[in-house]
Amino acid sequence: MTLTIIGFGEAGQAIAQGLRTEPNGPEINCFDIKTLDPNQAQSIAQAASQHGVAVHGSLIEALQGSSYVISTVTAGSAPEVAQAVAEISPSLIAYFDMNSVAPATKRHEAEMLESAGISYVDTAVMAPIHPRLHRTPVLLAGPTAADIEPVLAAWGMDTRVVGAEIGRASSIKMLRSVMIKGLEALTAEMGLAAERAGVTDEVIDSLNASFPGVDWGAWTSYNLERMTTHGVRRAEEMEEVVKTLHDLGIEPELTAGTVRRQRRFGESNVALDGGSKGLKQRSQKIFEILKTI
Repeated sequence: MTLTIIGFGEAGQAIAQGLRTEPNGPEINCFDIKTLDPNQAQSIAQAASQHGVAVHGSLIEALQGSSYVISTVTAGSAPEVAQAVAEISPSLIAYFDMNSVAPATKRHEAEMLESAGISYVDTAVMAPIHPRLHRTPVLLAGPTAADIEPVLAAWGMDTRVVGAEIGRASSIKMLRSVMIKGLEALTAEMGLAAERAGVTDEVIDSLNASFPGVDWGAWTSYNLERMTTHGVRRAEEMEEVVKTLHDLGIEPELTAGTVRRQRRFGESNVALDGGSKGLKQRSQKIFEILKTI
């Protein structure tokens, strides 16, 4: 049994790494658009080799002989990739769409793939992909989700079917992101403002007292790093959340701000390495960059 992973970034590599440790795991092919760029192809090839994955130079080659696809591309690329797979129309059994896109987007993708005879499974990753790798909890939805779920379970994945309606798993993921990504943006905004005002210690101490058990300094510092590292991708995801809220008749007043904050941090090109773990150090480094953009 062969699986093709489309999009071999952080999530795709983590899933492959985990699956290759499973005695009943599949053989794995991968394709990433970065392989078409000579400056990035080598890093993809090295990662694939490290995890025992066969990397291919085209989507057609990567899909040959595969029964299943896991798509882990960017939110903006998800519909284009689904269309490309449908047009190739390989002998696939199922397409697991793990991308963070709106329910309406997933329903559109499902129409394209199912018209090509491929079962579409709305798949939502519900926690950071590290450290659990392929065992990170995922939700599944769609008409064939219950029938196909045992395949993933046999590979050691942590799955739960939440319904037969395409978009249900995505709705849960999208609405959760209102809070998770929104809190990232809020804590970053608070941390930078506190540092600029010279009251960081007092603000963090007050928050720690109000919410025992939460280390607000560490959490805010962590969120600053996450946003500078993944802000552009998170902004794309949150644009899909905005669509979801609009479709539900909810004005995304705060979520629209989250999109802007995530994108600005991601486009800052700040590198927060292990030598700048503290909130103050990270805030100061971000100030240096943000004032220039």
